[in-house]
Amino acid sequence: MTPDTLDHVALWVADRDRIADFLTGHVGMHVVERTDKFTLVGSDARHGKLTLFEAEGPRETGALRHVALRISSLEDAERDLPSELELERRGAEVYFDVAEGLRLGLVEAPTEIEYDLDHVALWSSAPEETAREYERLGFGPAKPGLSGAPRVEAGGAFVEFQQGEPGDPERPLLNHLAVKVDSAEEHIAEARDLGLEIADIVDAPNTYAVFVWGPERVKVEYVEHKPSFSLT
Repeated sequence: MTPDTLDHVALWVADRDRIADFLTGHVGMHVVERTDKFTLVGSDARHGKLTLFEAEGPRETGALRHVALRISSLEDAERDLPSELELERRGAEVYFDVAEGLRLGLVEAPTEIEYDLDHVALWSSAPEETAREYERLGFGPAKPGLSGAPRVEAGGAFVEFQQGEPGDPERPLLNHLAVKVDSAEEHIAEARDLGLEIADIVDAPNTYAVFVWGPERVKVEYVEHKPSFSLT
């Protein structure tokens, strides 16, 4: 399993337009694609994105602690945030609640693309063990961030495991994490060789992907962009 980058974080939400409006109005993203089932938002289609799947509410946060975006200037980024937001500061990072349990962060760090994915933080009942299991899924080892929690990385973006119970909600906020790969077919074969539980295989017009169940029932997608992938 050899992921190239963290491609997107997919969420189940009841009001995707409300969240998409916040993301496009305050954190430098635009709508990459909108269908009758989901809205894909990001600052660049070939970098980290959020996929908002329409689902019945209310949603429960479950395993998802927060999603953090990388920016070159926290001072500049904060100017675009609504003044009424309650901000939690941590060094060169700031965190805030958006809607439906979604908590976002902004992390000041060198970046090729503004508002790219910096990290996703998950609750885990056994963070160190979970990090090791993600390495088995192809993620690389990484040093902890400011929180001190164990991390893994894919293409310079991170998944962080904070101590806490992810639970098993009936209506989770987190749908899946997705990493970009060169060949979905190779990852299907590798997943079978490793004895991983395959949740689904999806051959879509612009992508080909395999979904596997990771630790603590977090679903991980290995997605290949087909030559027809031309979203902006």
